[in-house]
Amino acid sequence: MRNPAKRIGNKICTIDELVGFLGTFPRPKRMKVIMCHGVFDIVHPGHLRHLLYAKSKADVLVASITADRHIVKGTYRPHVPQDLRAQNLAALEMVDYVVIDDNPTPLENIRRLQPDFFAKGYEYIAQGVQPKTSEEAEIVGSYGGQMMFTPGDVVFSSSRLIEQGPPRLGIEKLLALMKASDLSFGDIRASLEAIRESGPAVHVIGDTIVDTITRTSMLGAQGKTPTISVLYDTKEDYVGGAGIVAKHMRAAGAQVTFSTVLGDDALKDFVLEDLAEAGVKVDATIDATRPTTNKNAIVANDYRLLKIDTLDNRSIDDRTVESMAKSIGTSTADILVFSDFRHGIFNSRTIPSLIAAIPPDAFKVADSQIASRWGNITDFKGFDLITPNEKEARFTLADQDTGVRPLSIKLFKKAECKTLIMKMGPRGILTVWDSPDDPFKSAFTVDSFVDDLIDPVGAGDALLAYSALSQKITGSSVVASIVGSFAAACECERDGNIPVTTEAVLKKLDQVERQAAYDYE
Repeated sequence: MRNPAKRIGNKICTIDELVGFLGTFPRPKRMKVIMCHGVFDIVHPGHLRHLLYAKSKADVLVASITADRHIVKGTYRPHVPQDLRAQNLAALEMVDYVVIDDNPTPLENIRRLQPDFFAKGYEYIAQGVQPKTSEEAEIVGSYGGQMMFTPGDVVFSSSRLIEQGPPRLGIEKLLALMKASDLSFGDIRASLEAIRESGPAVHVIGDTIVDTITRTSMLGAQGKTPTISVLYDTKEDYVGGAGIVAKHMRAAGAQVTFSTVLGDDALKDFVLEDLAEAGVKVDATIDATRPTTNKNAIVANDYRLLKIDTLDNRSIDDRTVESMAKSIGTSTADILVFSDFRHGIFNSRTIPSLIAAIPPDAFKVADSQIASRWGNITDFKGFDLITPNEKEARFTLADQDTGVRPLSIKLFKKAECKTLIMKMGPRGILTVWDSPDDPFKSAFTVDSFVDDLIDPVGAGDALLAYSALSQKITGSSVVASIVGSFAAACECERDGNIPVTTEAVLKKLDQVERQAAYDYE
């Protein structure tokens, strides 16, 4: 029996391969070729009618799809990556060949393949011929081919279907990415074990934040004023900010040194004791003129009612900058992480000196969580890995309109980094990386694998820690993105800033692998 998966894979070709065995117009033995082109993000009944009609008019149907990087319609499109879109069409009996078009329009491939017919949907002429359709018709006519418009009795819109709810294809997209990268779940598991066994040296520099959760019960509102009354229950303190990044990396098996600035207060003592217990070596500057940064979330009946911040965001003094620069310059760490929360350590005055001190062979990682403060991730230019979120990217580029994929590529180029992991919250991550061997697949997505969302705060810190370690150990942006995404999911499924262990990530990996096996048995 023939392997259907192999047969489907054989249908997906390059334009060179198609021209090689189909030839160009006019073809011998009266063989007719018809070509359709589109995004095909979701294959719906309208697409099927279009393709069936096209196939009825020729011997060979070639379906051409727009590559991911040229899709600009919709903020988060495409929802289905190009490899899966190609497989979806190749699985259809009426489709003979599928080609992923690496050009922004199908014009070049029409010129090269010279199909006898180029088929478009009726909607492209219903309100008059569109300019792009006129360009296509001119090229088709230049060699003797014909334009064809399929009947428009039923029209479906992918965009409208997607707007009702994006498709949930996390497992399918992950498997397609791993297959394209020649990776197995065993390889991902081995990368986590390699981190733990090698124990890479890491130096984290950044702002410490003590995250406090004050739990209360709602009593009600006072009668005369709009004042909410709550009953105090408990209070829990967690080391956050760059401190939790250090703890995540230590929990993964790294040997971690952490440089930071603390106030001379009780929270300072808590931070030092907590990090020492976690096995993190702390190099702290104590500044009696500022408090240790504290963010106190008041929670009432599991709802976050209010957050009270105690902080001083003014810049650290020159002496502290010099001390930190010296510490960075003499560091023998394998990985150097700048974890920027804009609470005094990193700013336009200090960043140049701190970057200049980095040893030339260090693996450089940066994360700039600007939140409501001024900051710019491109201050950390030329780093090996940066992990901004969408809001930070739009702030940096002063761009609120561009889709996430082109936005990420734009930021990647401006930051001159080697890998950029864009955090998209519940939509997962989008990674852009420098892939000279295969620029066609230089951007990809990994969906979120959170099953029980409890608290998303801190997920980005877990992603930063595990993706940086994985990237350094394996040299693979794909492995780094998958491991980082799983670590972020683990952090989301617990309350408070608790370090994510290797065991927790392995458990999540096992769970996803079982789900994948169940779905594809």
